[in-house]
Amino acid sequence: MLLVIAFQATWSVARRSRRQHLIHLAPQQLGEFEPINLRDTSDGDRTRRRVWLYDFVTTSQSTTVPYNLMWDHQKSLVGHQLSRIGKGPKDPPLYDQFIPLDLDSEDIIPQSLLGCDSVIFVEHDPVYTLGTASDASFIRGYKASSGGTEEVEKSGIPNYSREKDSVTIPIVRIERGGEVTYHGPGQLVVYPIIDLRGYKQDIHWYMRALEEVIILALEKAGVKGATRENNLTGVWVSNKKIAALGIKARRWVTMHGLAINVDMKSLQNFEGIVPCGLEGREVTCINEEFTSGNAESCFTIKEFAVHVREALEEIFGVTLVSAPTLL
Repeated sequence: MLLVIAFQATWSVARRSRRQHLIHLAPQQLGEFEPINLRDTSDGDRTRRRVWLYDFVTTSQSTTVPYNLMWDHQKSLVGHQLSRIGKGPKDPPLYDQFIPLDLDSEDIIPQSLLGCDSVIFVEHDPVYTLGTASDASFIRGYKASSGGTEEVEKSGIPNYSREKDSVTIPIVRIERGGEVTYHGPGQLVVYPIIDLRGYKQDIHWYMRALEEVIILALEKAGVKGATRENNLTGVWVSNKKIAALGIKARRWVTMHGLAINVDMKSLQNFEGIVPCGLEGREVTCINEEFTSGNAESCFTIKEFAVHVREALEEIFGVTLVSAPTLL
């Protein structure tokens, strides 16, 4: 296995963009994160790099969303991105990947702008997801149904509503990398659908940038000690995994993304799997770390989403513009 080892360092964002937060670099499995220098981009200004935010978490109508519904939403946005780019590698895109400056948030996004960069915030119904090459044996109680679908039956393990009856949690095999993970209530999931041509055309850099978003958001929330681990993907606190990520990119357009455990109820169905295929490793959540004295108070999903939004804007050098989120 090829390992790229980076020297441990601390980057001061203030040196580059006069912000107060520090960007922490550590050795990773492949690649390393370096802040975007907006002076090297054609836009040159974060306020000009505007990206749609489909926020299904902090809106007044927010509720948990079925996984397949949001998966379809991702694929639709990726399709619009690919149409914008065009088929010929040397063909100019039909329009810019960033939202025009003269367009404000509207009730309906113009069809011609659905291919602009976008980010989705969502909280899912309980679901286990497998990557394209994931090993289903990491799901305890796994079975394939007679119809060819996958599901897991769990008896005696409380679900998010603390019911003790048998619960069937759907399993969805998707096109991301990585092993099995769990999504459900109490967990913030973020799906960036972005064209890496406007950032850095390097998948490993992108993975490290997503980790940096998580670390910075946790720092903003007051959670101390969040870090990467050598040769592993994700973010860890107190030697436990607090956030996972898995992505797919097609012609430099990304989909899927990251998941951060916020509330205690986000942990209740992890015991049904070996998360990310890492035997013997535990998971944690933000509010569990609060009870350990690492922060002053607990967070709701809505409250923590504010920090993630700020971190995304800082790390990717963009401004998120609210988009309609009607389902």
